[in-house]
Amino acid sequence: RRSVEFSINVDFSQPNCPATSTAINSLPCPSPPPPAPSLSLLRACTTMKEFKRIHFLMIRTGLARFAVHQRRLLSFCCASGCGDLAYARLLLDVIPTPDPFLWNCLIRAHSDHRAPRAAVAAYVAMLASGLAPNAHTFPFLLKGFTRDDDVVQCGYELHAHAVKFGLAANSHVRNALLRMYAVGGKVDSARELFDSCSERDVVLWNAMISGYNRNTLFEESCRLFVSMARESIRPNGITYISVLSACAKMRNLDCGKQIHQCVLTSSHLPELRLQNALIEMYQQCSDMEAAWRVFVEMPTRDVISWTALVVGFAKSGEVDRARELFDQMPERDLVSWTAMINGYVAANKFKVALEVFRAMQVAMVRPDAFTMVTVLTACAQLGALEVGEWIRTYMDRNQIKMDIAVGNALIDMYSKCGCVKNAVEVFDRMTCKDRFTWTTIISGLALNGHGEDAIYLFYKMVETDVRPDGVTYIGALTACAHAGLVDKGRQLFSSMITRHGIMPNVTHYGCLVDLLSRFGQLEEALETINNMPMKPNSAVWGALLAACRVHGNLEIAELAGKHLLRMDLPDSAAYLLLSNIYAKSNKFDEAHEMREAIRAKGIRKEPGCSSVEMNGEIHEFVAGDRSHPRSSEIYSKLEEMSKELNAAGYVADTSEIFVSMVEKEKANAINEHSERLAIAFGLISSEPGATIRVVKNLRICVDCHNAMKFLSEIYKREIVVRDRKRFHRFINGLCSCNDYW
Repeated sequence: RRSVEFSINVDFSQPNCPATSTAINSLPCPSPPPPAPSLSLLRACTTMKEFKRIHFLMIRTGLARFAVHQRRLLSFCCASGCGDLAYARLLLDVIPTPDPFLWNCLIRAHSDHRAPRAAVAAYVAMLASGLAPNAHTFPFLLKGFTRDDDVVQCGYELHAHAVKFGLAANSHVRNALLRMYAVGGKVDSARELFDSCSERDVVLWNAMISGYNRNTLFEESCRLFVSMARESIRPNGITYISVLSACAKMRNLDCGKQIHQCVLTSSHLPELRLQNALIEMYQQCSDMEAAWRVFVEMPTRDVISWTALVVGFAKSGEVDRARELFDQMPERDLVSWTAMINGYVAANKFKVALEVFRAMQVAMVRPDAFTMVTVLTACAQLGALEVGEWIRTYMDRNQIKMDIAVGNALIDMYSKCGCVKNAVEVFDRMTCKDRFTWTTIISGLALNGHGEDAIYLFYKMVETDVRPDGVTYIGALTACAHAGLVDKGRQLFSSMITRHGIMPNVTHYGCLVDLLSRFGQLEEALETINNMPMKPNSAVWGALLAACRVHGNLEIAELAGKHLLRMDLPDSAAYLLLSNIYAKSNKFDEAHEMREAIRAKGIRKEPGCSSVEMNGEIHEFVAGDRSHPRSSEIYSKLEEMSKELNAAGYVADTSEIFVSMVEKEKANAINEHSERLAIAFGLISSEPGATIRVVKNLRICVDCHNAMKFLSEIYKREIVVRDRKRFHRFINGLCSCNDYW
């Protein structure tokens, strides 16, 4: 005990420490080392601080002279969890005659720590000491090679050394060399080595197939499997797993089924990893019934089996079936939780996705960056700013890496929640930006009415090495439309082809038509439509028709309306727009005819749904909804709002109500629209002066848009409404859209 306590005051990390060098350089003991308590202490040691105390004790007792204990000491220092490679090298330097085992131990440790150059340095020192490598040296040495430059600088020379020392024919060395080339991206060199081997066992074939998989040459993997069969080499389980993985990555169901048949005729089933590979292959190839059959036949299942099935059903849109399996899982990992969240996001069930994420927190499963991207996507679609802010804080607190994908998701979330300032802040702080980063911020600024800022960033993007794509141009053209930059929009549309070689699609033409018609250039917009190289869709004609309503052009409106009606659309938007245009032109018979057509065709307007976030919880409302727990308070507030509106000079616009009602009933129906219920709830649930943010699934109606302007001034609130088309920011009686949407 006194010896251990004394060692605290001595620094044995120095190479010239007298006590260390004197003790270890003593003559080795010819007899086997005697048992000592320090050996049991070494086995129980967990930190380098404890190790140095035990090392000193072994020096004092003479145990450090014996080769078997030297191996144990060096092995501890090379341990990946608690060792110290610098101290290991000091130990090695003071051993008079270190054997290849000790050098191999140090080389292997450097490779395990992904430091191949340090491993090569140790190998060079080993050669300098007069020792030759053995069959274990090269597999340990080559294990750490993962990059092209390391292979180019050292890999080929080490291959030459293996040949020089007569070890290249050793199966372990040969496999390690092949793996080094494959992992380092030198797959041609790996194949050259493979072809040069006169005797190729199943391990070498597996290494080559795995090498092709690592380099995404999945077809070559399958071809090599066929060649393997021709040479009568019997595949093992690892072979089948690798080839099934290649089929999964290629989404090649036919090839996967053939491999499955080979597996069935072999003697490798039931084998858990192989059956998991079959499930993964069928899941990636979207044949979930086949994946289910494999799952049912499995005698034992692990978390990978369950997760693959949950991921598959979630990806294929069968989110309820995925949830049923998810609830039955005996153990859930990060992948299964993330798959379930992602499945609900893909199914547009964003509120449920956030509920699953909260359950994941309760289960103490730590999310990764991919989970965060999925959750932020749900927040963006819901307009859940408070939850999105909490997630950003959560990532900072838990040191979840802020990669490009997470940064892009944050920009999208802030943009779709109407917080452009925060979106720009995230964008500015990102040190690495890709095309999606630029496109997301440009589109976000455009939809929030900051058109000139969006165009500025577009040109800044063009000046960088990041090339815009078609989606980027959609954001830029939308920005021009919202900012009234007609000439700039024309220039951008032309530059798509002339500068970046991007051929405009129907969406780009729709943006140009919207830009022109929005600012009264209806004839030019119609000419653009007539000259389109593809057939105009409903969005193109709809943009022109909406502009005709604003500018009062009945002739072009009728033309656009006829094209829309010929498309036999399932919704009533075109009929209502045309009806309103007729009504404003005092053509009441034609307006009535449009409304009768809606009834005759049985077209039902999609019910409006609005959501508002309060204290991190999403509250949803539909028109006339009385299911909310605070419904009585909400309707009481609605009545107060109605009185305040009337006192401020507001007059209800009932032109978009086509059901048979008297005027008073129409006004009452409008007063109970979903966005007004959301605003009323926001007023009674938030502090005075707080911004109210509403997300609506449909385009906001004319009357509600007018009422929101009054309400923003009456209650001195900023009201942000995100409808199907764009953002409306109501402040002091004005809207950011300038009454055009």
